[in-house]
Amino acid sequence: MAKPRSSSSAAAAAAAAAKAPPSSPPKTVHSALVTYASMLSLLSLCPPFVILLWYTMVHADGSVVRTYEHLREHGFEGLKAIWPMPTMVAWKIIFGFGLFEAALQLLLPGKRFEGPVSPSGNVPVYKANGLQAYAVTLTTYLGLWWFGIFNPAIVYDHLGEIYSALVFGSFVFCIFLYIKGHVAPSSSDSGSSGNVIIDFYWGMELYPRIGKHFDIKVFTNCRFGMMSWAVLAVTYCIKQYEMNGRVADSMLVNTALMLIYVTKFFWWESGYWCTMDIAHDRAGFYICWGCLVWVPSIYTSPGMYLVNHPVNLGPQLALSILFAGILCIYINYDCDRQRQEFRRTNGKCSIWGKAPSKIVASYQTTNGETKSSLLLTSGWWGLSRHFHYVPEILSAFFWTVPALFDHFLPYFYVIFLTILLFDRAKRDDDRCSSKYGKYWKLYCTRVPYRVIPGIY
Repeated sequence: MAKPRSSSSAAAAAAAAAKAPPSSPPKTVHSALVTYASMLSLLSLCPPFVILLWYTMVHADGSVVRTYEHLREHGFEGLKAIWPMPTMVAWKIIFGFGLFEAALQLLLPGKRFEGPVSPSGNVPVYKANGLQAYAVTLTTYLGLWWFGIFNPAIVYDHLGEIYSALVFGSFVFCIFLYIKGHVAPSSSDSGSSGNVIIDFYWGMELYPRIGKHFDIKVFTNCRFGMMSWAVLAVTYCIKQYEMNGRVADSMLVNTALMLIYVTKFFWWESGYWCTMDIAHDRAGFYICWGCLVWVPSIYTSPGMYLVNHPVNLGPQLALSILFAGILCIYINYDCDRQRQEFRRTNGKCSIWGKAPSKIVASYQTTNGETKSSLLLTSGWWGLSRHFHYVPEILSAFFWTVPALFDHFLPYFYVIFLTILLFDRAKRDDDRCSSKYGKYWKLYCTRVPYRVIPGIY
């Protein structure tokens, strides 16, 4: 890729946003009917699903049938009875955690990192301090428990109220992002589709910030969403210990794999800033509400289930699952590392012991400037165009399978993740086809499979 130009100051970015025409809103991949149906369904169904999942895991023995029978018998009143109201304890936990993570994001030292050139030609600048924030967060959380200052079991005991508060609070936050995108965009990488629902769902701004340094998507996606995943994984482990006086090997495997995965994420966080979530998806309900609510609830759900359903796997099975999970997480990391190293060295590196195979692709930014990118066609990226999704899905399976197969619900996250990543692969392919044109066709000829080598 051509060397990115340096970032401007916040004032200069605001001036550029005022002078430059807003970038065009993201194109939808599916038909208009499917797009509207999916958006309205997710906007209306995701919030109650979070509460129903929590209720089923914690109060219905993990049985979807029991929850269904309750709703069938009591209807909407049954849902109202299930849905806990946010409490002051829940709000204190959320705001305490959020403010702590925001402070770490702003105050901890970190190297300067420049993200990829945006469609409008801007270069976002970040402070890469996620791993430090992760270490401080877990050390503080465990320290508060160890010295008897705060009991993490309180979080589990108020989990329903916390999810309820997040559902409503994050919806309000997304309204704030919608208004901000209209009246005070942070850069020229913003714009409206002319449709309120699409703008609210997909977002108005690509890189919204508060002030010069506080990046909103880094906070929602990384420092709140991913950090809460790790914190809740530890919480479930501690809760089971306090309930039973011991932690089952199934919970240990689940917690260990989740923490290894999240550790890998923060080790590689700057690479994440170059992915579709940050560099292409705008800050709206889809990304921000999802990271603030869906990640802490759905992504952690296998551990939530295991709190009340300890499974004794035995040393051989537990270690086998742990090893398989670690291997998948490593392959997922190595895929991202391989591509990041390829980009960092402008293709002058070794991939699996030989010079990488690549395509030099040119494209135009929205302001007409011609730039170039390198498309890697060897290594993991020669197996399929999105091969890194395969070990990611398998990793999720291996930290879920310690729950065994008494109930279906613990596997919802694996199924959801598979659908999400396959859809993301299609959206990314369509975006790249529009961006690179004939070069992308050549790339697809060299790497014909989208996700699963030899199958799809």
